[in-house]
Amino acid sequence: MMKLKYSICCGLDVHKNVIVATIVITNNDGISEYKQKSFSTINSDIQRFHNWLIENNCFHVCMESTGKYWIPIFNYLENDIDVCLTHPKYVKAIKGKKTDKKDSKWIADLYKFDLVRCSFIPPKDFRQLRELARYRFKLVCMKSSEKNRIQNCMTVSNVGIASVLSDPFGRTATEIMSYLLEHTAASMDEKAVRKLIKKGARAKSDEIIEAIRGYNIEADQAKKLELARGHLEYLDDMITQTEVELYVRIKPYYEFVEFVSTMPGMTELSSTIVLAETGVDMNIFDDAKHLCSWCGLAPANNESAGKKKSVRISKAGDYLKPMMVVCIYHMVSEKKPFSPTDYEELMDPRNHVEQVVLNEDNVFAYLESLGYDSSKLVKRNDN
Repeated sequence: MMKLKYSICCGLDVHKNVIVATIVITNNDGISEYKQKSFSTINSDIQRFHNWLIENNCFHVCMESTGKYWIPIFNYLENDIDVCLTHPKYVKAIKGKKTDKKDSKWIADLYKFDLVRCSFIPPKDFRQLRELARYRFKLVCMKSSEKNRIQNCMTVSNVGIASVLSDPFGRTATEIMSYLLEHTAASMDEKAVRKLIKKGARAKSDEIIEAIRGYNIEADQAKKLELARGHLEYLDDMITQTEVELYVRIKPYYEFVEFVSTMPGMTELSSTIVLAETGVDMNIFDDAKHLCSWCGLAPANNESAGKKKSVRISKAGDYLKPMMVVCIYHMVSEKKPFSPTDYEELMDPRNHVEQVVLNEDNVFAYLESLGYDSSKLVKRNDN
């Protein structure tokens, strides 16, 4: 018989405009009573829903993490209600006569027996930090897209700077592109272009001139370049503002940033972004392996009828990814800087186990230390 975990709890089926809630109250005899009600997602109705829970002495709520609809509900309830947010796959109802009310009741019935796996929801300050960090990621992706468009325009216009310079968006390339947009191939002054080449690229001056000679930027490409370059500058400014805000918000936890950034290759910014995802409370993870799995860096189990299906992750960074997670786990949980021994222990745990060289003089003493009764062991004599 399944053990009851919550005598009073609530299951929610949350949509864009409606919340379907089912409170299940189970008595000592195992008999359950259900109270069901629907609310809209406007603030005043969420307040009514909150009050309804309190009136029924219900302080445990479970709901699916569907889109973004769960966030305002969670934010409103988290102060005085224990909210379990779960992945839809853990509360998927049996196909058939499926309705919102039945889904809500199904979630409540699963949750009262503690059959639902709750997702990790960071504290509010880290959720806000994560939101900014993910927005920065989207801005960086947009920046990369604009760079690709600019390079496409350059290719179409016979401007081969990207084939010569290591950074087609560095100072040299940027100033040369500005010059080319203001002139035509016929009016281009090679001496003027050479003056735009910075010290680090002067060794390639002749190659740069050859790469742009005969260019032809049509009006449509010129307009695209103008707009894309302006957007690129705007995105750079937005990314900078986002990073400043990240540093301001991570300040109360900056000691953890310093610990994580001691690892080679981890800057303070990258450390801040990592901590925005994981938080700094390592108690929510059973161990470093749990953190590795939570980060999606461990293969999942997929077995049916004795047959295992391939669920392997990318082969790239087989050692780097677990090393980073394990080191971050120890740096944050123990508040200690990065140490190369963490990597050595990960790669070869035997390095930290005392090695015993056995011979005929110490073998029986060693076996006794492991709990064996040496009087029952027959000593072999190979004379």
